[in-house]
Amino acid sequence: MKKKIIGLVLLIAIMLVIGGIYLATSRTPKIVAVDGYVGGEKIELLEDEEVQAIFEEAYGVQADYSRAGSLDMMTADMEGMDYLFPSSSIAEEYYEDLHGSPQQSEIVLNTPIVLYTHRAVLDAFDSQGLITQSGSAYYVDMPRLVELIQNDTAWADIGLPDLYGTISVDTTDPASSNSGNMFAALLANVLNGGRTLTEENLPEILPQLEDIFGKLGYMETSSSDLFSQFLRMGIGAKPVIAGYESQLIEYAALYPEQYDAIKDDIIMLYPAPTVWSTHVFIALDDSGELLLDALLDKDVQRLAWEKHGFRTGNYTTVSESEGLIAAGVADNITQVTQVPSYDVMKVIIEQLQ
Repeated sequence: MKKKIIGLVLLIAIMLVIGGIYLATSRTPKIVAVDGYVGGEKIELLEDEEVQAIFEEAYGVQADYSRAGSLDMMTADMEGMDYLFPSSSIAEEYYEDLHGSPQQSEIVLNTPIVLYTHRAVLDAFDSQGLITQSGSAYYVDMPRLVELIQNDTAWADIGLPDLYGTISVDTTDPASSNSGNMFAALLANVLNGGRTLTEENLPEILPQLEDIFGKLGYMETSSSDLFSQFLRMGIGAKPVIAGYESQLIEYAALYPEQYDAIKDDIIMLYPAPTVWSTHVFIALDDSGELLLDALLDKDVQRLAWEKHGFRTGNYTTVSESEGLIAAGVADNITQVTQVPSYDVMKVIIEQLQ
């Protein structure tokens, strides 16, 4: 009898354990894997463990991706893809031009175009009257910088004889990558006297753009690759590059020791004026919409600013961001010019290919 009771107790215990496991697994939300193309500058955000936890626990979504340039992804194979995550509204309009309206799209992140350089170049530019400072942020006079570029001014002519060649700004390929495309938009407006370039003035400005970009030689197709090379290769290889404000903020937040080693040399310059890069999420299907909802989560938006440098709906001024490690970040972006229309940018993209 005693053995029967013990056996019954064991049986009940086993059944309770099995039942508990069943209840636990049945309550665990099914995780939907969502796949798409994303610009390289947002990969650290999607791989952030805190962000991934919110995606899975609150929305049941896992973000998978393939890296692609913002414009390249619009012509890439979209079979099996649920979303596209380029870095500008121009890319979205390019998508609509090629494929029609997407299921849903929304601006998720914002960051201005900036220049990255070294302390020696900053000092040389300052000696030429190109630099102003507000708080800890440095601003570069874009019309005067463009004038130096167009005049083939040698680095030696502004006090940097150790640098080879003439003054230029390295950028990604404007025909495939958004940061290069947005820098081309900025240059176009500067060449147009500070006014947003229209189709009427395009024939006058386009040859000047072609001349500037034609001197750059090979251009990367990824802003993250260009930024990494800038950090690794030193002043001789890439004295000045165009990129996103978010890149330095993210680098300092994620790699504080490495940033501490370079912070006295690496300088972020805000072009005066600059342009905004608006990171648009394009949902191609229902799964893509799930990820869009997750990206708009208030905690994800907060992490996008604090750890990855994107100015979002949860963005606060720099002075209020106690955890911000990167130096020289502007409190607010005020000197902004509007990106030319899609029709104008489409011609620029085609001519710069």
